[in-house]
Amino acid sequence: MKQVTVTGPRQVEIVERPDPRAKGDYVVVKNIAAPMCTEYKAYRDNRTAENLGHEAAGEVVEVAQPGRVRVGQRVVVMPVDACGTCPLCLAGEYIHCRHPVDVRQVTGNAAGTATYAQYLVKADWQLVPIPDGLSYEHAGMACCGLGPTFQAMQRMNVSGLDTVLVTGLGPVGLGGVINAVYRGARVIGVEGHAYRAALARELGAETVIDPAAPDALKQIMDLTDGRGVDAAVDCSGAREAQRLMIDAARRRGQVAFVGEAGDLTINVSDDTIRKGLTLHGVWHYPLGDAPAVMDVIRRSPGPMDQLITHTFPMTGVRDAWELQLTGACGKVVLHPWDAA
Repeated sequence: MKQVTVTGPRQVEIVERPDPRAKGDYVVVKNIAAPMCTEYKAYRDNRTAENLGHEAAGEVVEVAQPGRVRVGQRVVVMPVDACGTCPLCLAGEYIHCRHPVDVRQVTGNAAGTATYAQYLVKADWQLVPIPDGLSYEHAGMACCGLGPTFQAMQRMNVSGLDTVLVTGLGPVGLGGVINAVYRGARVIGVEGHAYRAALARELGAETVIDPAAPDALKQIMDLTDGRGVDAAVDCSGAREAQRLMIDAARRRGQVAFVGEAGDLTINVSDDTIRKGLTLHGVWHYPLGDAPAVMDVIRRSPGPMDQLITHTFPMTGVRDAWELQLTGACGKVVLHPWDAA
């Protein structure tokens, strides 16, 4: 099979790797659509990398024994490789599993854990069926496109009565706009990139505030009659945006951290005790919520088309990364089987 590798500074190669084989509960999936996430950072930072990608939608092509999926079934591949037996996995919270599995060692495959590849191998219980009539590209948004912010909205019980702040309107934050608008909420965005700010407004954000504006917090407070937003989710990973999110939330409001970041100073008295904020750390959603995520996607074909701004064949991965580096895109999808 063909697979993407970063071999040196801004050097990308499509290499041949052995096709993975099914073993036990691990099945082989033909990767039709691979949503692209933060893998461009290896390319940007001149780091060599081979095991690229964590999002995929495709077709089951080989099973070793009867199990939860069948050959020919269309599925979305959930991220990480979890044990499947610990209390967290059994509760569907596999994303927090403390006993990750080395799939290649368990299956004896030399390759098969990358999604920037034509085939991959995955535990059958981490495959979510794609409903009839849903494209691979749209279904793939059930991973990072909509997944993290869906869980944030679930945790905060966002509804049509709420004003929601979304900071950082990259692909994940744009998914947050879709999830909040789907629930009927009023959405205020924070984003400095003109392309992404415009796309957020097209997706339903009422307004988008430039985080560089010296009165950014005042603008948010003015838009909420001085009260603050009911819920906020940061998808930027920038401490300044996270601080703005905390400051802009109303008393007894809720905030969710989705963007990965470093240190952030939180005043326990002022931010949590006296203001009464509830803080959520969100990575992904439990498996039990997968049908609901798929339903949001199925009911939102227009927003899905808007969220997926570009697609590339595998041979165009360098161009895809160069595009992502500009920020002038929403979610980008790689097609491992398409010709250039």
